[in-house]
Amino acid sequence: MMVVLAVGLDSTLLRTQASIWKAAGCIVRAAGSIREALQHLRDGDFDLVLLGPFLPPEKRRKLTGLIRALGSRVPVASIAKSSGDRDPFADATLNLEPREMLAAMNDLVAKRREGWR
Repeated sequence: MMVVLAVGLDSTLLRTQASIWKAAGCIVRAAGSIREALQHLRDGDFDLVLLGPFLPPEKRRKLTGLIRALGSRVPVASIAKSSGDRDPFADATLNLEPREMLAAMNDLVAKRREGWR
């Protein structure tokens, strides 16, 4: 079971991905703001933070910095709007294609569990 905190994903993307993630054993908790995301991180135990493509780059960078400042080692992945987009502060940049995204999410969580950080 993988527990994911999704920040800044639009509702259409969440609905589109929800059935695939659920079938794969993922529990996804959505947060609409940095403040809400930090509260969820303080209250829960997440395997992955997923930053949505509609969250502005400066907010993705800020949230990643705040997560690290909290001492959290949870992997942070950013969803790319296009194939050339990369966020250097994230542990990974994921493609929007549902099955590829899920495989990459599982890989990040597996690496974390193996002690990669």
